[in-house]
Amino acid sequence: MSGFDGLSRQQLAAICYAQADLLGQQARQLAEQAEQLAQVRDELTQVRGEVARLRRRLSRNSGNSSMPPSSDGVLPGQPVPKPKPKPASRRRGRQPGAPGSALSWTTPDRIVDHRPGGACAGCGRDLATAADTGVARACQVTDVPLLTTTVTEHRMHAVVCGCARRAVADPPAEAAADAACVYGPNLRTLAVYLLVVHAVPVERVGQIITDVTGARPSAGFVHSLLARTAARLGRAGQAIRTAIARCPVVHFDETPLRVGPAGVRRYVWVAATSRYTLFHLGARSIAAFTAWGIGRHLSGTVVHDNYCVYDSPDALPATLTHQLCVAHLLRHLTDAAEQHPHATWPATITEALQALIHAHHLARDANQPTIPTDIAAPLLAAYTQAVTAGLSELPRHPAGRQPPARALLELLDECADDVLRFTTDTRIPPTNNQAERDLRPHKTQQKISGRLTSETTTGHRLTIRGYLSTATKHSRNAMTTLREVHLGRPWIPPIPARP
Repeated sequence: MSGFDGLSRQQLAAICYAQADLLGQQARQLAEQAEQLAQVRDELTQVRGEVARLRRRLSRNSGNSSMPPSSDGVLPGQPVPKPKPKPASRRRGRQPGAPGSALSWTTPDRIVDHRPGGACAGCGRDLATAADTGVARACQVTDVPLLTTTVTEHRMHAVVCGCARRAVADPPAEAAADAACVYGPNLRTLAVYLLVVHAVPVERVGQIITDVTGARPSAGFVHSLLARTAARLGRAGQAIRTAIARCPVVHFDETPLRVGPAGVRRYVWVAATSRYTLFHLGARSIAAFTAWGIGRHLSGTVVHDNYCVYDSPDALPATLTHQLCVAHLLRHLTDAAEQHPHATWPATITEALQALIHAHHLARDANQPTIPTDIAAPLLAAYTQAVTAGLSELPRHPAGRQPPARALLELLDECADDVLRFTTDTRIPPTNNQAERDLRPHKTQQKISGRLTSETTTGHRLTIRGYLSTATKHSRNAMTTLREVHLGRPWIPPIPARP
């Protein structure tokens, strides 16, 4: 006999309703638990993604990314790239065959004769009366004169002609027409040289000049020299801009710089060749690059690090050809090898690119227009096959941002012409080292100063720095070049003929 025997219809219905309510409550609880479980899954997915991003961020260094070497080892546990082993045959110090830099015998500016004095050790006679038998030995001392300031008073005389017209002599270039006392071009040159070339802070420049020369220029005067010097370089700056526009290959790069109030960051842009350097201060945007105005005048090949601005038709004409910096790509391939240790394609592509760079240098030094086909063909084939193999191993995600290794492979595949352009024209370098070298002094400036307070003054620094960089690329002495600027006769860079 079941437990429901003897129950009335109403009692049975009540039991069924109670069971239905209980089942409904259980169903709602299960639905709530399923919803909570879905939320936990989503949170776990987000946490796993965040952990993966943090691990990847922690693994980044100057050897597998575009991070500067100064950031290596800053975070706890961050790996430091291992230096490449040097060849066993290379010893420390100057290498055999390298030019030496020791002092050598030269034509003296002054000769000082020294003769023995006193009594002869043999007979006691005065050596002043002894016969001179000539120079027994000689030595040369190379030194700089003790720097002390000298004050020169320039007096501009007036004369009256026979026609009763009065004339007054013009002041010299180093003097000023509207001031009675001024610092001369040598002192001004030294101050600007220390400020711009060696990034010495303003007050320390004044202290150095005081200690070395005895003069006591104020900090305000030293700081004002930046604007005064930049104002004299308008024609020279325009010549540099015109020259770069006519060069067949131009390097571009950018680096952040803390300028202005706290929290504000600007970027220093550079357009550089082996002979010219031009800087620009602005935001890291297409609008800032376009406002610079250098891009629309180019007509050759631009070398850069694949920043998206350089692909914009508003920034650079579509008629330009591009060469992506292979050094950046090699660092990204190192990162891909670390993230995918069992994959062979990163090492294969790396070896092919490195071999192509070496072949490029040999062909360039031999004045060959391209890498010989018998050398380039197998390396290019290895590059293509490795990229194809990598794309098959790492399928594309259906939506969203692609993983770094997949994005790198797509770049190497879709932009192969821009990656390998240096193999077909040895005038085009495979890396963007030229621009990076020209930007490096500004990072040194930031390390010393921390933050530059004025965008206007920073622009003056960039103007002077670009001018001096161009001068040194033309084998000119920086101090001599600066002195000519302060004498009112700045050197104007030569402008190459139109291609």
